[in-house]
Amino acid sequence: MKSLRGDPKSILVGLTGGIATGKSTVAAMLEELGVPMIDFDMLARRVVEPDREAWQEIVAYFGEQVLLGNRTLDRRQIAEIVFTDPEKRKKLEGFTHPRVREEFVAELRAMRESDPEAIIQAVVPLLIESELQRFFDYIVVVYAPLDVQMARLMERDGLDLQAAEARLRAQLPIDEKAEHADTVIDNSGTLDETRRQVEELWHRLRELRAECR
Repeated sequence: MKSLRGDPKSILVGLTGGIATGKSTVAAMLEELGVPMIDFDMLARRVVEPDREAWQEIVAYFGEQVLLGNRTLDRRQIAEIVFTDPEKRKKLEGFTHPRVREEFVAELRAMRESDPEAIIQAVVPLLIESELQRFFDYIVVVYAPLDVQMARLMERDGLDLQAAEARLRAQLPIDEKAEHADTVIDNSGTLDETRRQVEELWHRLRELRAECR
């Protein structure tokens, strides 16, 4: 990971936020403006495909009861386990995070080889919790107030209040994450309001790239 930051021509943006703040919405808007995306959630799904190393370690630790009929992981069941047990969550992260980072480095290098001056975004849900800020040139935090997060999470994932609170407790409070940001995108309003902020961010990133040339 040490070689990720500081490329004289390319800018690496770390995009993060709290659960249900709208990271995917903001990332999609940036992508529409020409900022290619590496999604850590997608990488996390890839590294636990059946028979890969992380999959084998997870099954050995949690047991075959966390498998679906097609041998893929039952992500909902695992989430219910780890969001109420910090020790098991740490074990899961130990199985997956190193592999996700390897996949990320490979994708990033490929993007930079294709376009050495690219502005690239990495959507990293636990960027702050994992202390990865130093690997990025620019940090964006997608923000929504706690009550909005709670309502969205319950509606999106069909969770009751207790389950939603447990998932929110597993991450840093969104206000603490915002303290680490170069830019905060407030996604608690309308899509048009969010898009305006994203366009302002895009202009700022292009200015930064021009300064690097």
